[in-house]
This record gives sequence, C-alpha cells and structure tokens, in this order.
Amino acid sequence: MASTILLLIGVFFVFLGMVGLLRLPDIYNRLHATTKIGTLGTFGVMMSILAKVGFSPMGVKAITVGLFLLLTAPIAAHMIGRAAHRHGVGLCKGSVIDEYGQDQKK
Repeated sequence: MASTILLLIGVFFVFLGMVGLLRLPDIYNRLHATTKIGTLGTFGVMMSILAKVGFSPMGVKAITVGLFLLLTAPIAAHMIGRAAHRHGVGLCKGSVIDEYGQDQKK
C-alpha cells in the first residue's frame, strides 16, 4: 500500500514536470520545472521501489539512484542555465530581473 502511494506521488510530480516543460516560456523556467519537480518525482518512484522490495539489492540500487539524482540534478541544471546565459539565450518577456546578468557586469 505504501509503495503504491509513493509511486502515485512520484508519477504525479513527473507529470507536473512534463506540464511545466510544455507550458513554461523559456529555458530557465523549464529547467526549474524539470529539475525540481522531476527530481522529486523520480525520487518518489525510487522510494516506491524501496518500499515494495525492502532492503534487497534492488532496494539498495533504488536508494543509490535516488540519492545520486538528488545530488546531481540541481548541479546539472545550474550548469545548463549558466551555459545558456553565457551563450546569449534571453529571458522571456515576462521576466522582471536578471540577477545573474547584473552580477556578470560588475
């Protein structure tokens, strides 16, 4: 029962990440949606596997994959966003402030 609930929570967050990827206007907003929501969704699915199989070799792999994703996804998104900014990818028209661009001018 707990594994099913965790799986549904994980799939819900992955779905929200997909909607954000389709609906948000620029790369920076899309990175936010796919990194934060997608990481939570995948972590929920990994914890569902752990709840289902316990601390078997498959459960330990699920923990390892979940922790690896929690540690690397935000760093990768930051690097992608920084590279996009350095290559001149602009913000959407609705963006109010570019703090990273202001820091670069100093």
